[in-house]
Amino acid sequence: MSSIAEKLTEKMKLDKKLSHWTKKQNRYDQWMKFIFIGSAILVSAIIFSIIVFVGMQGMKTFADVSPLHFFFSPEWTPSKGEFGIFAFLYSTLLLTLLSIVMAVPLALSGAVFMAKIAPNWVREIMRPATDLFVGIPSVVYGLIGLTVIVPALAKMTGGIGYGILPAAIILAIMILPTILSISEDAIRALPGRLEEASLALGATRWQTIWRVLLPAARPGIITGTILGMGRAIGETMAVFMVIGNSPQMPESLLDSTTVLTTAIVKDMGNTNYGTTWNNALYLMALVLLLISLFLIVVIRYVAKRSEVK
Repeated sequence: MSSIAEKLTEKMKLDKKLSHWTKKQNRYDQWMKFIFIGSAILVSAIIFSIIVFVGMQGMKTFADVSPLHFFFSPEWTPSKGEFGIFAFLYSTLLLTLLSIVMAVPLALSGAVFMAKIAPNWVREIMRPATDLFVGIPSVVYGLIGLTVIVPALAKMTGGIGYGILPAAIILAIMILPTILSISEDAIRALPGRLEEASLALGATRWQTIWRVLLPAARPGIITGTILGMGRAIGETMAVFMVIGNSPQMPESLLDSTTVLTTAIVKDMGNTNYGTTWNNALYLMALVLLLISLFLIVVIRYVAKRSEVK
């Protein structure tokens, strides 16, 4: 009887300790829950405040400039009251498209090589080396473009060398690691049965990669490409150093021009707060912000479609 009583006593003590530990863990879980909810609310409030502030300040532009003129006029001469950003929008979209066209084939080739062809020891060297490109400051890319790419293009074409082409080359190098890393992860995450089934049906290795693996990894590849586009659209310093910064419509890829980001950086220090010129720069920032938000929505849509499949 005494042995049974001792066991019951020990069990009660153990249950008490477990109950105390459970209550302690529940308190910690509640605290962490409140911290995470508070952090999410704070981040959302900050983002919402930025959008509201930039939007309210930018919308004041329409008190002096019509929306039609602002978005569709290529004339940007603040000293004469001309505030048209069509040239900046056109150059921004053209630059982004050209950089994506240059970067995506190289990034996909590198992703396929590292995911399905390269030995493990080669991948262990190349993947960290690729990731190092992300940490290089943009001003370093701009300096290389200014001292190497621009003079080389000027020598080959007989022009000044500045324009959308050197900026696109620099941006393609900058966004290539992002697209490559996400695409490689998407390919490596595919179930092995896809490749095995394709090879078992008689497809060659390249047919399997081209017609099975890449289509199956399309959501991840698209996500990486859109993230690269987001960085290309928002990049400032590297583009500022090689694009020429002339507020005009480019007639060729080697014409000096300006994009939205460089126009904001170039003019913000020359304006007084509250003037039409300053408000127009805020409105340009709002346009960039809305483009970034649109890209985020597209990424979420692509991710959702991939989950359904």
